[in-house]
Amino acid sequence: MTGYYDYVLGVIPLALLGITTALSIVGFPLTMAVPAGASVAALVIGHALFVNGPVSPTPQRQAPQPQSPPVNAD
Repeated sequence: MTGYYDYVLGVIPLALLGITTALSIVGFPLTMAVPAGASVAALVIGHALFVNGPVSPTPQRQAPQPQSPPVNAD
């Protein structure tokens, strides 16, 4: 089952290579196309880390146990 982070890992190289290629074909110089593609890839990474960040599942709290007196072993 693919999740959000699986898609993010697929979009990162697609954004970097796809945007760079598309801008190069359109006529932008490679020195401008690579930073543009890298910027989009960095935005995707930033979104995955800070906007929709990974979180650990919160453990469920158990009901507090009544405190019993310590056992005297003497």
